[in-house]
Formats: sequence, C-alpha cells, structure tokens
Amino acid sequence: MVNDQRETIEYDIIIVGAGPAGLSAAIRLKQLNSDLNIVVLEKGSEVGAHILSGAVLDPVGLNKLIPDWRSRNAPITVPVRKDKFYLLGEAGKLRIPNWPMPPLMNNHGNYIVSMSNVCRWMANEAEELGVEIFPGMACSELVIGDKSEVKGVVAGVFGLNKDGTVGENTEIGMELHGKYTFLAEGVRGSLAKQVIEKYNLSKSKEPQKFGLGMKEIWEVQTNKHHEGTVIHTMGWPLEKHAGGGSFIYHLDKNQVYIGFVVHLNYKNPYLHPYMEFQQFKHHPMVSDLLDGGKRIAYGARAISEGGYQSMPKMVAPGVVLLGCSVGMVNVPRIKGNHNAMLSGQAAAEAAHEALSNGREKDELVDYETAVRKGAIGRDLRLVRNVKPLWSKYGLSASLIGGGLDMWTNTFGFSFFGTLGHGKSDAEATEAANRHTQITYPRPDSVLSFDRLTNVSFSMTNHEENQPCHLKLYDASVPISVNLPKFSEPAQRYCPAGVYEVVQEAEPRFVINFQNCVHCKTCDIKDPSENINWVTPQGGDGPNYPNM
Repeated sequence: MVNDQRETIEYDIIIVGAGPAGLSAAIRLKQLNSDLNIVVLEKGSEVGAHILSGAVLDPVGLNKLIPDWRSRNAPITVPVRKDKFYLLGEAGKLRIPNWPMPPLMNNHGNYIVSMSNVCRWMANEAEELGVEIFPGMACSELVIGDKSEVKGVVAGVFGLNKDGTVGENTEIGMELHGKYTFLAEGVRGSLAKQVIEKYNLSKSKEPQKFGLGMKEIWEVQTNKHHEGTVIHTMGWPLEKHAGGGSFIYHLDKNQVYIGFVVHLNYKNPYLHPYMEFQQFKHHPMVSDLLDGGKRIAYGARAISEGGYQSMPKMVAPGVVLLGCSVGMVNVPRIKGNHNAMLSGQAAAEAAHEALSNGREKDELVDYETAVRKGAIGRDLRLVRNVKPLWSKYGLSASLIGGGLDMWTNTFGFSFFGTLGHGKSDAEATEAANRHTQITYPRPDSVLSFDRLTNVSFSMTNHEENQPCHLKLYDASVPISVNLPKFSEPAQRYCPAGVYEVVQEAEPRFVINFQNCVHCKTCDIKDPSENINWVTPQGGDGPNYPNM
C-alpha cells in the first residue's frame, strides 16, 4: 500500500552517496552532457558529515577530473614533505629506510587532506554544473523492475514507529527512478550488499577483507608540529594479536591526524581494537608528540582490504558499484580515494556512451572492463599479495615477501601468482576457550579516552524513537551462541560502545544504536554473521567536521 502512495521522480542517473566516487561520477557526467538530469542522494546531514579517511590523497583521479583544481580553491594545500616508516616495540622504534621500498610507496606529489572537506568542495563544483544534491536523504530500499533490473531507490523515509511500522507522523519517502543507478555508499553499503547477493556478483571471487580504521584529530604544540610530515608504523601494540598499523599525518594549523587500523581477520575474540588504538598513543614517540595537545575529533569506519582478487562483479542490470562498494583500497599505500574518483569517472563515461546509444537499465560492461584493465586494476594488481601474505604468515613475511612481490610485479612478474584470502573476517574469529583474555590499561583521560567520551567528539546523533538500524537476524544468538562460544566480541570490536552484555539474573544483550558511528564493523566481524547494518533515517549518525 505504501509503495502505491509514494511519489515517483524520474532522473537519468541516480547516485547514492556523496563521497569521492559518487561526486566524481556526477561531475564527469555533467562534463560529458550538461543536459543530463543527475541526482546525488547523501544520508549524512550534509555532504562530508559521514566522510572519514586518513588521508594522504594521490591526486591522479582529481587531476583527470578537474585539472585546474589548484586554482579553484580546493582544500588541498598541504603537500607531503617527509615520509617515514617505523617498526615499533613497546618502548622503542626502528626506522625502515625508504630506499628499498617500491616506487609506488613514495608519497612525493601527494597531499594531506580532510576528505570530508574535499567532498564538500567537490559537491559545490557539481552543483555549479547543475547536479542536484540532497543531503539527509537515506536510501532505504532498491526499486526492482519487472525484468529483475534495478529501476532506482526509495529515499526520504522519516518518522517510522520503533517497530518499523508506519505511524501518523511518518513521511513515507519517494521512489526515484533512473536509467542507471550508481551505488557509491562506501564500505559495506547496505544497498550494494543487497545487489551483490541478489545478482551473485561475488561468485568465483575471494571473500572481501576489511580493517577497522579509527582516527582522532589533535591540536599539538607549535614546536612539535611539522607540516607535511607523514609517518606510518607497524608492530606494537598489536604485535602477534592482529595485523594493522598506524598513521600520523601533520597537516596545517598545528593539527595532526592520529589513526590506527586493525585488520578484522584477527582470531582472538578478546581483542579490543579501540583499546589497542588508545594504548598506541602511550608509545613514547606518540605520547611526546601529543603531550600538551588536545584531541578535537574522533571517528571510525571500516576499510576494504581484499583488493584485486576480492572485487566482485561491478555491474548488474541497471546498477553499478563504485569505489569502496567494490573495494578499491591499495592496502600497503593505505589509499583508495584516488581509485574511487577514477571509478566514478569510468562509470560516468560508460553510462554516457550507453545513453547516447539509446540504452538504459542494462549492464554497463564497459565500466567493468575500464576498471579491471585500466589504472585501477593496474594499481591493485601490483599489491594483490601483500594482504594475504600478512594474514597467513605475519608481519615479517608481509614486509619481506610483500615488498619483493611489489618490486617484481612492477616488471610484470610475481613469484606468488595471485594468493587467496581464505576465510571471511567473521569466520576467522576463533572460540574464546582457545585464547586468553587481554588486559588493557585504563584510559588516563589525557592521552587515552573511554569509548563513550570519544564518541561525543564524533558529534553522533540518532533520533531515539526510530527503529534500530542494527538488525539481528536471530535475537537469541548473542546470548545463546556468541556469549558462551566467543565471549560475545561485539562488546569489544565496536569502536563506539554500541553493544553490551548486561549481567542480570539472566544476561541481556543491549544495542545502544544512538552511539553508532556507521563504521559497519558489526556487519563484518560478528562471528555468527547475525547483525545486518541498514540505514537509519536520513541525517542521523556522525557529523564529522574535518575528517
């Protein structure tokens, strides 16, 4: 009944997500044909509100899209001046020299940026070309046609009752129909996940792998700030518990990005990624930098790490997947924004060609070919074995074997061929009785902070009377399965303290969805694969200022 009551609006192209991929697609489409009717739908309260990235930007994608970006007041003004790598021990560090590293690891010519601000600037560029952009418009459903093609999306549903039913204050939203729909939702997008499953797009592909990236922005003392310095570390405190590492980026205005990535294929369910991050800041190298400074922002998000062999088929009838919806992060470089931008442009060019020939709602196979055989495919193929080497054989093997493989791949040869990933990150979690608990130091509220305090620095807000957007397929599983077998790891893997087990006469699983920063870790790491992350109503979630 509700579907029959919804207003329908027609567009040439519908783009879900105002990140670097979606906005690049919108801009390129208008460059190719200014008469095209393009809409971008963004679930955040404003463009950039849900964008979190490291980020050191390789400008190759932007150079192609807007060659004169330097003269157009783009917020890309801090070039990388120094590039350092360290292997950390508990109290010391070992500098890894730059010279043995493959050329692709060099950050010369790249920029330290806030991708949320870059996306805000790109949105202005798109609007000047005539693109319609609607923030606060979560896309909650796909619209499927009679021939099983994607016709568009449902957006703008507000005010549902807590049980998900329509109430007297509900806005039922609208259907937006397009000749093609671009999904640029970022990592583990809820609609992209549906498309991948419906059309079996991951058939014959390796499972996608993920990391959890956590980030704080700090203002540090002037004498400790070195604008343009980029530092990456591996080792302590993760060591043998999990793969991952850190980044420390000195941008302008005495600000420093402090970030920490934990690969989500870790085995020990007692691992607490957030506490690993907080512990990291007490390393002498980091604590000295932060001493006398102040944290001004916090956020977290999942990162796609499967790379070349995990990319699903990117097209289905009427729909294409862009950027991190596919998984285009170059893991050793910790970069994916450049590939996201290139993917948006490739999709735009394929769609423009199809529309020019009178086609619509078919498979844009030319887009997939352009991605796999073009710059994106070359970028990811070179590094395809680094992640599986790290996962299977540890950090040392990744440094030595992965470095060798990147060098030989530069010349078109690999000793390893293409390695597989094996298990999904959920399947990698082992039973608690195979591991010992990990004791973490308590946060000192100076360098390290508890989760709920830090979440307040993400400016996260969800209207409490809406349905919980963290859906359990089986409400009994957290207590009946995950607690006895895995010590319910949701209590620890969530970087926002959303999940807790309340110990009463009978233990009770509680979901504090108001805290959710939309990182999607629960959708990825739950060992029973029992949590489904769906979009809350539009505008809810974090409101990142400069992430």
